[in-house]
Order: sequence, then C-alpha cells, then structure tokens
Amino acid sequence: LPTPPPQGRVFELFRLDGQVAVVTGATGVLGGAIARGLAAAGARVAVLGRRAQRAEEVAGDIRARGGAAEATPADVLDPAALERVREDLLARHGRIDVLVNAAGGNRPEAIVPESGTFFDLTPPAVREVLELNLMGTLLPCQVFGTALARQGSGAILNVSSMAASRPLTRVVAYAAAKAAVDNLTRWLAVELARRHGPGLRVNAIAPGFFLGEQNRALLIGPDGAPTARGQAILAHTPAGRFGEPEELVATALWLCGPGAAFVTGVVVPVDGGFSAYAGV
Repeated sequence: LPTPPPQGRVFELFRLDGQVAVVTGATGVLGGAIARGLAAAGARVAVLGRRAQRAEEVAGDIRARGGAAEATPADVLDPAALERVREDLLARHGRIDVLVNAAGGNRPEAIVPESGTFFDLTPPAVREVLELNLMGTLLPCQVFGTALARQGSGAILNVSSMAASRPLTRVVAYAAAKAAVDNLTRWLAVELARRHGPGLRVNAIAPGFFLGEQNRALLIGPDGAPTARGQAILAHTPAGRFGEPEELVATALWLCGPGAAFVTGVVVPVDGGFSAYAGV
C-alpha cells in the first residue's frame, strides 16, 4: 500500500506540477475558475473554447498570475479541431495528463416555457442541448483520452449538474443530457481502468447553483435580488446562497491530483446541501 506522506507534505496530494491539463469550456465562468485553479496548482493549462479572443484573455490572466497557460481555441463538437489541439500539445509538451470537460450549457428554446408545456418544445433545440452537453463531453474524452491511454495514466473530470440527479421543472433537455454525462462518467471509468490500467481515472463534479453567464438573468433580477425561481432554489439549499465559481476548485484539484489516485467513477456534488434536502 502507498505510504502516506509526512504531515508537512500533504499539500503535495493536490499539486499538479509538470502536468499538462486541457480544460474545455475554459472561456466560461466555471471552466475558467477551474482552469485558474489547475494552473495555480502547477499545471500547464490549455484553455479550450470556441471564442478565440476570450480564450487568449483567460490564458493571459493565468500567465499574469504566474501560471502557465496557452489558448487553444476549438469547438468541442469538431473532432478534427480537437485532434489538431491534441497533436499540437503533444508536439510541444510531449504529454497530456488531465482533461476537464466544462463545456456545456442550455438554450432557452429547450426549456419548457412558463406559459407552455412539454409538447411545445422544438426537437432541433433539444438536439442542440443534448449534442453540446453529451457529445461535447464524449468527443474530447475520445480525442484527448487516447493520449492518456497511451501513457496509462491521467485524470478526466467531467462537469455534470444537480439537474442530472434532481430533475428541475422546465429544464428537460439539459437535465437529460447531464444525466447521460453521469452515466458516461461511470461507464468510462470502468472501461479505461480495465483496458488501460488503474492509473487512468474518470470522475465528475455535480455543481449546484452557481451564477454564470447563462443563468444569471433566470436567478437574479435587475435589482440584484433573487427572482422567484432563485428564491425557490435558495429555499432548498441549506447553505442559503448560490455557489461561487472558486468553490469548485478544491474538489477539482482533488479529483485531478494524486490525492485521488484510488478514486474513479464517482460524481461529487458541490451544491451547498441541495442534493441532501428533501424540502421538509
């Protein structure tokens, strides 16, 4: 069995020095926070997102903080673009150690309208959300996972959602897609460990309610006060507040780092107690 490190070296269980990490969706709020956290732990971070200018801004911010980062703009639904990023990273750094799949999101047209019903949803909008969240996770796992498999080591971290296990009213396509991400996480953890060795791990984080670009207007009104839906969420969150993006970082570092060497196939809630509360 591994020997526990001396007390003064416990922090090394969360270090990623010398590792190369790819973070999809790193141009978003949650993905950006995780990318900055991985860089602060010593990883060289590839900031992957569709918005090239924004990717360079995030990478530049990481470098300004003393970290190592580079912008690698690509669409997670474009395998050829992902392969170009992979080959470029391997050519320059020789390895890829961590993949964080933070790309995802919802579309207004894929949400049941307040004055409508499930039968009003349009199939193209639903397909778009399913593609972005499920295939936008599966494809990077295939493309970058090949590098991890050749090494026989590495960590994949998917970003799921509370909506995967606690279906939310109106949010049908996103919830179904994230439930699929949970299942994919567990399935892939078994597949990769059995075929390529126990050094290859796959886990997920299931964030509760964090304010981001896409949901802010849904949860917070122009006056800064919670909307009716925001109030309902806070009433079912024992912590009584929304999460801060940086509060995902410690869990991400644990699951990506050596401290989680015997952890694979789990989905960890970071939700202020939302998943534990039955409302009574």
